[in-house]
Amino acid sequence: MARLSFNLSDRLPLPLSVRLRFGRKYFKCIPPKVVQVSAHRIIKGPCYPCELEALLYVRKYTKVPVPRVYRTYPASEGRIYIEMELVEGVNLAELWLRTGLSDDAQTAIMADLHDAVAQLRSLPPPTQGDIVASASTKEGLTDGRIGPETYGPFASHDAFHEFLRGGIPIETTQKTYGDAVFQAHSKHYKTYFTHADLVPRNIIIKNGRIAAIVDWGFSGWYPEYWEYTKIHFDAFVRPDWYKGVKEAIPRYDAELAAEQSLWQQFDEPGVVRLYYRNSQN
Repeated sequence: MARLSFNLSDRLPLPLSVRLRFGRKYFKCIPPKVVQVSAHRIIKGPCYPCELEALLYVRKYTKVPVPRVYRTYPASEGRIYIEMELVEGVNLAELWLRTGLSDDAQTAIMADLHDAVAQLRSLPPPTQGDIVASASTKEGLTDGRIGPETYGPFASHDAFHEFLRGGIPIETTQKTYGDAVFQAHSKHYKTYFTHADLVPRNIIIKNGRIAAIVDWGFSGWYPEYWEYTKIHFDAFVRPDWYKGVKEAIPRYDAELAAEQSLWQQFDEPGVVRLYYRNSQN
């Protein structure tokens, strides 16, 4: 895989703290960690570097619409602030709930979603192995389904699956978690680049089409089913969204059943559980 370039401007027009304070005072509220600082720019953070990697990688190697990155600022604990383009439009969740969507509008948006996911899945994995890693494969990953801290990278899907199971060996998975998890984690999967949070609030719509896909903080190289299962992790109240998803991107219903079982039995595997750690001593 080609080396990612981070040639961003080093010129700082105003101290970061001043820009953030100004933005919070004079511009509309945006989701947590995002502050609008001018008519056309936002600053997001603190973020883990994997989000910057994903934005630059996807913009360079695909035509998937993502915000342009202008510069970064250092934050504590290895994290960063990212100054990027404010994409005009409205997020799909707000649009769908506020005004509803006609059948034709849903069809157009789902066609754009299909194209975006197909482009991500066309990217060649960086290694021959079945890794789970960030865009560069060097940085740790982050995902709300896993926990608040970074994790990985993993050299194989088997290692990732064992992590999801809390260290339970595949041989005893059926007894511990049931047949759905055992069957899904026993399969071999391809590796694809994955947004991993492709939900309506992260899809910006303008003139009835997808203008940008935002919030790439959970993205990376994952087993092929991860995009589909993660779409279902964050519930959206409109069932027609899930109907459209099933037609727009590849379905992995058995893997979804396995993930749903793990969400109930062993959520957030990245969070250290004292009872589990003590049981290993």
